[in-house]
Amino acid sequence: MRVAIPSPLRSYTRGRDEVTATGATFAELLDNLDHACPGIRFRMIDEQGRIRRHIRFFVNREPVSDLAQALHADDEVQIICALSGG
Repeated sequence: MRVAIPSPLRSYTRGRDEVTATGATFAELLDNLDHACPGIRFRMIDEQGRIRRHIRFFVNREPVSDLAQALHADDEVQIICALSGG
C-alpha cells in the first residue's frame, strides 16, 4: 500500500515523500516500514507501544488510533506530524 511520508520523517526514506509498505494490521505496516527505513517507527511510536502525541495516522482519510486496525493492500496511509514551536 502507499504510505505518504511527512517532511520531518523523510530523512528515513531517503527524501521520498511516498513509500510502499505491507502489513495486515497497522502495527505490521509500521514494523515493515521500519525494516525498510530503520529508525522511522521509533519517531512515531513510543517505548510503551503508543502513538506519539505529535503523530496522527490516517487510512483512506479516516483517523487511526488503534495499531491493531486491519489494513488492505489497496489502502492509502497518511502520516501527519503536528508542528510545535515557540
